[in-house]
Amino acid sequence: MQINLPTILEPIRERLLETKIPFIKIQSQPARNTKLWESKVGGAPYMPKGQIWPCAPDGRELFFLAQINLADVPRLEPLPQKGIIQFFIYDDDLYGMDFDDGENPDTFRVIYHPDPVKDEAQLRKDFPIMRDFDELPHHPDECYPLAFSMAEEVAPISDYRFYQHFGADFFRQFGENEWTIQEDFGKKVRSDGHKMGGYAYFTQDDPRRNDDPMFLLFQLDSDERMDLMWGDMGVGHFFIREKDLKNGDFSKVLYDWDCL
Repeated sequence: MQINLPTILEPIRERLLETKIPFIKIQSQPARNTKLWESKVGGAPYMPKGQIWPCAPDGRELFFLAQINLADVPRLEPLPQKGIIQFFIYDDDLYGMDFDDGENPDTFRVIYHPDPVKDEAQLRKDFPIMRDFDELPHHPDECYPLAFSMAEEVAPISDYRFYQHFGADFFRQFGENEWTIQEDFGKKVRSDGHKMGGYAYFTQDDPRRNDDPMFLLFQLDSDERMDLMWGDMGVGHFFIREKDLKNGDFSKVLYDWDCL
């Protein structure tokens, strides 16, 4: 891996390489019409006939954010090898995030279709009429396909696992230059962008707990091509525990986004 480190941090290069892990890099593509089962942000989702559109407790429909067809995705443990994972969010001023309980699914939903079909006769096309929305990071009526590739990365300071590896006081050894070196490292070693797995990028703080590790199911970053923006140049995340992921249980996902 090519890692551009600040000169003063060259002695930790080998230790940093020990944190290297694989992830799935996701890139948005130009807008176009897609099949219902394709991976995408916005547009029309995959939905079998008879399935009810997800709603908030007030009865208002959630908005379709994105879906990932795992048939399009390189193999990465512990993700399932097949199926479609979908993400829906609410259009309040927090985009459906619950600050007090990030796993409260009232105003967001993650839905998994383990055995999708490619027969449009079996799929819904009578979706609810899209209401005027208050606040959303994306344009739900515009459809942007997604492309996938395998990549590797090392731990950034935005992910709590950096400090598990190097210690909570790592940058204090540099004295009065602590914050300058930390900022320089943070600019050179980043985990931003759209992805599944790997390390997470935050503009603020990692909401996960050290004693409760969670897998990065989906990171959706702000993206000029899609005119997608979480607040002020922020980033959205969906995390899941590996045991739930392996059991196909998407009822206890942690949804979080932050911005500058």
